[in-house]
Amino acid sequence: ILLGVLAATGEVMKLALPTARWFFEVSRNVPILGGREFPWFGWLCVALLCGWGLTTVVRSFTSGPPNPVTVRRIRRFREIRRGYFSLLILLALGGLAMLDQVVVGKRALAVHHEGKWTFPAFLQSDLKNKDFGVNDATADAPADYRKLKRLWKGNKENRVIMPLVPYDPTGDTLQPRSRELLQREGIYHENGSRKPYFGLVAKYHDVAEARIHLRYTMRNGRLTGPADGWDAAGLQVYRAEYKDGQLVSDAYSGTDSKEAFLSLPTSDLRAVKYHPAPPIPEEGNWLGTTSQGYDVVAYLYGGLQVNFKAALIYLPVVYIIGITIGMLMGYFGGWFDLMMDRVIEIFSNMPFLFVVIIFSSMVPDRYKGLPIILTILILFGWIGITSLMRTAAYRDKGRDYISAAKVLGASTPRILLRHLLPNTVAIIVTLVPFTTSFLIFALTSLDYLGFGLPPQYATWGRLLNDGLSNLSAPWLVTSTFLVLVGLLVLITFIGEAVREAFDPKKFTYYR
Repeated sequence: ILLGVLAATGEVMKLALPTARWFFEVSRNVPILGGREFPWFGWLCVALLCGWGLTTVVRSFTSGPPNPVTVRRIRRFREIRRGYFSLLILLALGGLAMLDQVVVGKRALAVHHEGKWTFPAFLQSDLKNKDFGVNDATADAPADYRKLKRLWKGNKENRVIMPLVPYDPTGDTLQPRSRELLQREGIYHENGSRKPYFGLVAKYHDVAEARIHLRYTMRNGRLTGPADGWDAAGLQVYRAEYKDGQLVSDAYSGTDSKEAFLSLPTSDLRAVKYHPAPPIPEEGNWLGTTSQGYDVVAYLYGGLQVNFKAALIYLPVVYIIGITIGMLMGYFGGWFDLMMDRVIEIFSNMPFLFVVIIFSSMVPDRYKGLPIILTILILFGWIGITSLMRTAAYRDKGRDYISAAKVLGASTPRILLRHLLPNTVAIIVTLVPFTTSFLIFALTSLDYLGFGLPPQYATWGRLLNDGLSNLSAPWLVTSTFLVLVGLLVLITFIGEAVREAFDPKKFTYYR
């Protein structure tokens, strides 16, 4: 109920509330779901959330005491510590993902300027630089809050509060990174390393904006090779050649004197790290950057959000379809069972990857996104649960409790929903974790192959592909592998614990 109310409130008041904004953003970004004229899908989600919440609250007061068998199963699950703690960790990750722009994002959580507080991260519209007193050429551009924070550093009147990770998962290309160099006995080393430095180094007009003043080539910790220089306007005006730390030759073409150019106030020598850059904590990139210049921590967080969103859509749809068709096949049999068997055979023999390739080539770019990929996965994902539910329904329809319900005059929907379905809960609950693992693995695989989500989505598969395309940047593959495997292991532990706790042979006896 709370999530639905927050979503509706945010839409009416033009606020971008964490998680609650997702429904209307999807509706506006996908034309078939309403577009920007009337986001009907968002309002439908609000209605469903509120309706489901109210139903749950009412049933909690009217349904009486909980089923003792279910209570024993839950107690047994909590006794399996590995699965129970894995569930707590997964719920914590879900809560972290729901915080959304409060944790990760380039828009400030709060800005205090000229005695007034604004909260840009929670507004649907972007504020401009001119709204915060910036009157240069970027005045009409969206506000750069990271730059504002640097400009206002030490200013007690103006203040910027940024998220924990002040970068967007995608669409936020960073300037080339740099790292501090230390000099020992005439040899330069990277901060934290004792090996002589090899690579490009530079002195900067502005380190944060990556505005280079002089750029050198360094070998064995000494300046060796060509050097270039740029003035404050960004024009290249200087060239030089060094050998073993000594200047061999140079040429200057600027308007001022060479001495004035070389004596401009700049930073100390810093190691230049073009993308993909390694982890540089001093720059705020704890796991480095991708080849597109995105922060890896922010990108991994965006990928986690995509996986949770996909699971919240995929699982209910697949299980509703699979459970409904499977129970009908097993309970009625006959021509319906034969017809659906042929449909399952057709879908089972369709080449999944070819279908994805065909859909990707046919769908226009403006329609591509998570709904299309999930639609393709749902077309193939309902088959497994359907087969299991068909078997369970076919087995149980001859049991005594079903026969007794028929004798008492129970209708077919009541038999299916109140008698047959509750006795298959163990099957359903046991399958959920493994279906989730399949979904995450499928999304990652498709994105790795290039047939998944478009670039505006942060996906672990694309990051893994980026890492394998840049083997000199092992932090990309390592971070993606650890996060992906860690999440799948958590889900697997939960699945094993649920399967053991909900084993019907432990607590249920029937003929």
